[in-house]
Amino acid sequence: MEETTVLTEPKKLYPYQENAVNAIFMKLLDLPPSANILFQLPTGGGKTIIFSEIAKRYISKFKRKILILTHRIELGKQTSEVLSEAGISNKVINSEVKQLPSQSQYQGFIALVETLNNRLQENEQFLEDIGLVIVDEAHNNSFRKIFHYFENVNILGVTATPLSSNKKLPLYQTYSTLIVGESIPDLISQGYLCEGQTRVFDVNLSSLRIGTNGEFTVGSHEQLYTQAIMQGKLLEAYEEFGKGKKTLIFNAGILTSRVVCETFRKKNIPIRHLDSTFSDKDRVETLEWFRNTKDAVLTSVSILTTGFDEPEVETIILNRATKSLTLYHQMIGRGSRVLPNKKTFSIIDLGNNSRRFNLWQYPIDWKHVFVAPHLYLEQKYKDEWDYELENDYDMPPEIKERFLNSSAEAFIVRDQYTKVVRQGLRPQTVIEYSLDDHFNRIKDNAGSLDEALELFNLLTEEMKFRINQFGKCINSTKNHNDYQYQLYNGKLRRRLMNYFVE
Repeated sequence: MEETTVLTEPKKLYPYQENAVNAIFMKLLDLPPSANILFQLPTGGGKTIIFSEIAKRYISKFKRKILILTHRIELGKQTSEVLSEAGISNKVINSEVKQLPSQSQYQGFIALVETLNNRLQENEQFLEDIGLVIVDEAHNNSFRKIFHYFENVNILGVTATPLSSNKKLPLYQTYSTLIVGESIPDLISQGYLCEGQTRVFDVNLSSLRIGTNGEFTVGSHEQLYTQAIMQGKLLEAYEEFGKGKKTLIFNAGILTSRVVCETFRKKNIPIRHLDSTFSDKDRVETLEWFRNTKDAVLTSVSILTTGFDEPEVETIILNRATKSLTLYHQMIGRGSRVLPNKKTFSIIDLGNNSRRFNLWQYPIDWKHVFVAPHLYLEQKYKDEWDYELENDYDMPPEIKERFLNSSAEAFIVRDQYTKVVRQGLRPQTVIEYSLDDHFNRIKDNAGSLDEALELFNLLTEEMKFRINQFGKCINSTKNHNDYQYQLYNGKLRRRLMNYFVE
């Protein structure tokens, strides 16, 4: 029996994708051969579908070949499949492809940037008759090193975040024009992306250090996020907002991810760890397990931010901090895919990232980012918990009037915490100092036990405030704060009763 090949029907473009294709292609027709375009569209918006349609129209119009550059094996395979669906005969250039003696049968090529760079260094004519180069994840500067091999060729870069990973090489130096696609809020309102529900768990990031690349260092991340109290906070966040849902956890370091994996396993939660040291076989097996396991959790490091698509993911946990707007959007975008029974997803932020960059779905003026990237790469960010800790509780005037016999000097939790740590004392000493302060203020302004208990009740909000401030200093969980408050409340009450009864 003769073997037949069944061709998959190409995916139909959504209206916003059709509009983007038309805008990009019209711009290509207007530009000279050496001009370059950058196209922005949020993760989950279908950039691969869009540039595959651009490739199809370009080949038809100009009768020349296209080259698509990527930096991940997974992206290359996915792109090849989409091009095939669009009817474009193509070849993936990976490490196994050493030569291409006959290229006439191909209309397009997909190449890993490092592999192609090696081939072009050996033979500058390695690829023939390329008219359009499409760069996936164009914010990554690794592509620039091979652009000089393609003179008088249009380059189309596509990215969710038109912000170069290197502030010394801004994207406007490579691309003359930026075309902005639909925004995240527009895609959500039209039903093409899920709405992200962000849950913020305050974390004291004062111990994190910034490296020469402008990002928080992996080492300082590992020291903070492997601590038992941070593991407890992560577990609490997951059990409150992610339990029973397919979940991705993003970490900065391998050690952290492995500790996370062990922490969750002890609670009998189905979880696996994945990082860039895994072999291709182990990576595929791990991702297959994740796809096929109900309510699975995958904890990873620097590997699932691009080239990974699992629409059933309902919870994204940022178990790290980042100063990269691009990375922030890449991580969260993994949960934004829409399914018939999935219209929302949870974003659990354990790195104060949403305060640094605003909520994921908040509209961004990408044209401004493109022309003034330094304002976004060099933003002087100070964690909000720092601001919150600068002052003590702002006591209402009518309550202040009841404590006129006390010192007006404020009890600043952060200052007390810094002092005891420098003295080598236990952090809990801050709570003991605070108890002394409250006891003395009540004692100095009350003439009886009844009056003391009345003043005690007036200080309830201030007591809660101080406990929460102390919790921020030590990165404690909400449950731990509640426990501390009950303990504090009971100790102060008993101390007052003992004093006034005697």
